[in-house]
Amino acid sequence: MPILDFLFYSFIIVVCIQVVIYIFIYGKFSFSKPKKPALKKLPVSVIICAKNEAENLERFLPTIIQQNYPEFEIILINDASHDNTLEVMQKFAELHSNIKIVNVKPIETFWGNKKYALTLGIKASSHDLLLFTDADCKPTSKYWISGMISHFNTKTSIVLGFGAHIKIKNSFLNKLIRFETLITALRYFSFAKIGMPYMGVGRNLAYKKDLFFKANGFMNHMRIKSGDDDLFINQVATANNTNICFNKNSFTTSPAKTRFKDWFTQKRRHVSTAKYYKQKHKILLALTYSMQLLFWVLGLILLATTHQWFTVILFLGLRLIAQYIIVGSASKKLDSKDLIILIPFLEIFLISVQLFIFINNLISKPNHWK
Repeated sequence: MPILDFLFYSFIIVVCIQVVIYIFIYGKFSFSKPKKPALKKLPVSVIICAKNEAENLERFLPTIIQQNYPEFEIILINDASHDNTLEVMQKFAELHSNIKIVNVKPIETFWGNKKYALTLGIKASSHDLLLFTDADCKPTSKYWISGMISHFNTKTSIVLGFGAHIKIKNSFLNKLIRFETLITALRYFSFAKIGMPYMGVGRNLAYKKDLFFKANGFMNHMRIKSGDDDLFINQVATANNTNICFNKNSFTTSPAKTRFKDWFTQKRRHVSTAKYYKQKHKILLALTYSMQLLFWVLGLILLATTHQWFTVILFLGLRLIAQYIIVGSASKKLDSKDLIILIPFLEIFLISVQLFIFINNLISKPNHWK
């Protein structure tokens, strides 16, 4: 059957490409060891933009205040909240002199645009080193600031960190969300390692204020309401100015969505920004996803028809072994070891969700910043 032969040889090519990607790209991160740079005590501005986050600020802001670092300020940005976020901020500011509040009033031109609020917060900051996190994030240790800042040097203007999600027992959705977070981190850390940084996550990200203003801030993509983290990094990151930090003391954690609908909506927003990435990054990410999808589709078709079944099983095994080694090693670095045994099932489900998100985003635009 010529069609099955075509599918068979296509499958072999797909597996070979995937194994090369896993070993020579993802392996750059998975097999790397955390660096132990000399500790630096440079002054830092920690920036938190909050919109209707009163409860989360009450819960998580003390973990930022209690950081073991000699000189840092906390810039709290109230982005036109309609709950008591501002009152909570003021309460903490009365107790701690290193807290500065930026109260953003809504204006028609930038209505609902987090980038506008962040820009005002950055302008109000006193220091050149800016460390970003979200109102619902908690550092995993009191050495979060020192760990992230230690990776700056004369060349480095950007440090990419890892923002994990809190584990929930016996929740498949939680495992799926954490698996997606793991794979995303594996990709952006690995691409940074090979000199092609393309994104970062606002839950744990640092860069220099000077870099922000030299790039005219978010002006190149201000009209796009999402992407204050990944689009900005995609714009300014280079092989020479970007470093990564994956020491476990420097992670942040935040609650994951507990309803599939909420997570799906969130991912639609995130995925919608990828079309604005640089062309080379879009091609690489599209290739990565296409190879994943084709691997499972072609493999399952060939197994169902038993066409060259023995060779198909061998190549299936080759790819899965490479995946288990690389992703398994990354999961240990990123405190996600409990996901290893479920990798094939989580991957199939995630690929299906991503395909559905892509179709949905073609039909209608996703909602943005609250």
